[in-house]
Amino acid sequence: MTNPGHLAETDAAELKEIRAACPHLDATARHVRDFADMMRDLRGEELPAWMDRVLADDLPALHSLVNGMKRDLDAVTAGLSTPWSSGQVEGHVTRAKLLKRMGFGRANLDLLRRRILLRT
Repeated sequence: MTNPGHLAETDAAELKEIRAACPHLDATARHVRDFADMMRDLRGEELPAWMDRVLADDLPALHSLVNGMKRDLDAVTAGLSTPWSSGQVEGHVTRAKLLKRMGFGRANLDLLRRRILLRT
């Protein structure tokens, strides 16, 4: 999500119009921005207050998100409070899965038939 301070004037004006026309969209954008700020600044201790603010609004999709977070609140809070990231590991896992999928694409029935014929 682009920081509103970095938008061109025309884009900022259009965004302001859209948010003014739809209170639900405005509330959702506000909550998402607050959550992004918490993540960026590692302020996990503010999560319970943020969750209460979200539940006070009529936003069922965000209520679902909050209810999911409540299931493991300690882990979510810790994830928002620590500077450690699993991004590098996740990148390696994604690369390994990609290589595996590429390998499956090379296997074809002719290769399978040859292997079966060699066994008999």
